[in-house]
Amino acid sequence: MASHRRPKQPNRTRVTVLGATAAAVVALTSQSASAAPAKPTKDEVKTQVDALYEEAEQATEKFNGAKERQETLEKEIAQLQDQVARGQGDLNELRSTLGSMASAQYRNGGIDPSLALLLSEDPDSYLDKASSLEHLSGKQVEAVQKIQAKQRSLAQQRQEASGKLADLDATRKELAEKKKVSTDKLAAAQALLNTLTAQERAAIKDDESRASRADGQRVDLGNVKASGRAGAALEAAKTKLGFTYQSGGTGPSVFDCSGLTQWAYKQAGVNISRVTYTQANDGTRIGRSQLQPGDLVFFYGDLHHVGLYAGNNMTLHASNPRGGIKYESMDNMPFQFGVRIG
Repeated sequence: MASHRRPKQPNRTRVTVLGATAAAVVALTSQSASAAPAKPTKDEVKTQVDALYEEAEQATEKFNGAKERQETLEKEIAQLQDQVARGQGDLNELRSTLGSMASAQYRNGGIDPSLALLLSEDPDSYLDKASSLEHLSGKQVEAVQKIQAKQRSLAQQRQEASGKLADLDATRKELAEKKKVSTDKLAAAQALLNTLTAQERAAIKDDESRASRADGQRVDLGNVKASGRAGAALEAAKTKLGFTYQSGGTGPSVFDCSGLTQWAYKQAGVNISRVTYTQANDGTRIGRSQLQPGDLVFFYGDLHHVGLYAGNNMTLHASNPRGGIKYESMDNMPFQFGVRIG
């Protein structure tokens, strides 16, 4: 007879252990997944904030350039529109003169068909046919030629104005984009700084003060004295030590880097352009060994930062929202070249 064995029961102890182990693994995994990321250290925050400040300044200089283009285009468009308005008035007077001639001709026996066509709504194609002028008097020919020249001039001015209006629209869009990039980067930097304690933020400032001084005290600028307009620009910039950095600032209370250099040179009676990319071409480029106090000094490969050479390897510049306007060692940034103005 076949034996009927009862199936072997599972080892309950083993199942319980395995279940407990699995539960523990799940619990640990869940805890690991939900664990908050480690808080960045003070130095890590400073590095990230400095990178964001640099990116914000890149966007700021592009914003400044777009704003300058916008202002230039608005002036050019206004001038063109004024020219078109005056030109249209001149054209109306010329047509009125020609109309008077036609009226006189009509009273004397009928208007010439050629003259009648020239006075029509769309005489442009007819004006180009020289044969149409053969039947007119000398004064009428002169009047027609003036109308023709004025119409062509107006058409060209209108086309130029239309092109500039399209450029202005594109520039305004770029302006908004660059402003948003700069604002977002600065907001991200501030959010990072807010993760630090007051003591940690103070420690960052203390670390930076070892390489620079916002108030100008205990900064060795060497024995070379500033002179000329460059010296006057440097002296003007010194009066702004400790003032606030602000994107797009051109003074007298807040500045960005190129806003400070432009303002300083303006106090010395010299007009230089608005942004770093054009200031780099406002004078003669020189090497580091040739620098004299007041020369412009440019940093980073894309030239998005500028300051004034203060002497003894120091620059006076509008640094960033945290540092403001201060002296700083030129070794802290990748120096590119200097520019001597005038």
